[in-house]
Amino acid sequence: MLSTNQVPHLQTALSGPLLELEAHLLANRTEIESWLRKQFMQTPAPFYASVDLRNAGYKLAPVDTNLFPAGFNNLHPDLRSLAVHAAQNAVTQICPIADGILLIPENHTRNMFYMENVFALKTILENAGYEVQIGSLLPDLDAPLLMELPSGNVLTLKPVQRKDNKVGVDDFFPCAVLLNNDLSAGRPAILEDIDQTLLPPLELGWANRYKTHHFQHYADVTREFAALIGIDPWLITPTSVPCGPINFKERTGLEALAETVNQMLENTQEYYRTHDIACKPFVIVKSDSGTYGMAIMSVSTPEDVLNLNRKQRNKMASVKEGLQVEQMLVQEGVYTYETIDGAVAEPVVYMIGSHVVGGFYRVHTGKTATDNLNSPGMHFQPLSFETPGVVPDEQQSPDASPNRFYAYGVIARLALLAAAREIAEAKAKKQAAK
Repeated sequence: MLSTNQVPHLQTALSGPLLELEAHLLANRTEIESWLRKQFMQTPAPFYASVDLRNAGYKLAPVDTNLFPAGFNNLHPDLRSLAVHAAQNAVTQICPIADGILLIPENHTRNMFYMENVFALKTILENAGYEVQIGSLLPDLDAPLLMELPSGNVLTLKPVQRKDNKVGVDDFFPCAVLLNNDLSAGRPAILEDIDQTLLPPLELGWANRYKTHHFQHYADVTREFAALIGIDPWLITPTSVPCGPINFKERTGLEALAETVNQMLENTQEYYRTHDIACKPFVIVKSDSGTYGMAIMSVSTPEDVLNLNRKQRNKMASVKEGLQVEQMLVQEGVYTYETIDGAVAEPVVYMIGSHVVGGFYRVHTGKTATDNLNSPGMHFQPLSFETPGVVPDEQQSPDASPNRFYAYGVIARLALLAAAREIAEAKAKKQAAK
């Protein structure tokens, strides 16, 4: 049995509605699980994903869905078997004859935390019964590179080669190629039009994907789900709208952005007023593509946008790989009222295929309940379970850890379904273009 002394509890006087939501999810779990199974049969889940959630007490909603998740090294080791089993199922469904997987990571070889993630992911796949080789896209790599990790483990990175319409390393050219590289720098030519199964497809990298598009799919999913179990979809959906083009350095488009922020604040305030939610609305403004918590800010007035100083505008002007930001996502701010040792925390749920395999709390001692926690100074606390797996327990209160984690898993899988629909749409468009 795992220790539960690390499980944070909801620290808010506004816990009533969330407890009602959790109780409602538990009471309808047979219908929920049946509906999700049917949905993922119709639209297969991505190979893997992670979802950042925010728990405001009166609302539980995703704020980011990552299709190239790092952080597998932060999952609770006692739950590794869940990931192994899910990986076996996911690979079998995608490529039944696969006996090996080419794993292509980011080029961030100086980031040892990220490389520990690569090793953890490699270990999960190997324990699932597959040979795994690491194929690197580093431009100057022409021979195997051995990397000693802080954990004492060693990774071997080999240059990716292309032979005809397949990619691999040495004489290893498996049917499955798994990207742990979000393609912020663009679509690598070496991966275009390969005959192997590429997970996820190139169209879902940040060179093509927009967060706004994902949240449009998510809003459709939650409308269907809310009708199924009889809840207000607002309880699990962050209102999200696009805005752009914007040039922060040249200060163009900021007036339109401020007006969009103002409209979001007014709409949120009206909902708060009619539902007796005693909180001040805020808005998250972030790049419509990209990750790593870059080009994101929390604002509470339109003037916050108009009065950005040069340093703040420069920070908002670019994302990973130095790419310039033009399109923004304006999203209803969702408070996080969970804490660990007094520090704000938000749950991050990991999935392989359609199965929840664990997660962790992103914790930040220097941030508040309205801030972006994916920033320097954060640390991670693995989600602790009383039993292996996200298993609800009707004999306990709705906010008991198995039930709280079950609620997390349901909302995360709704975001996963939205991502599945993104992938299906991208594949359909690609097929229609041929």
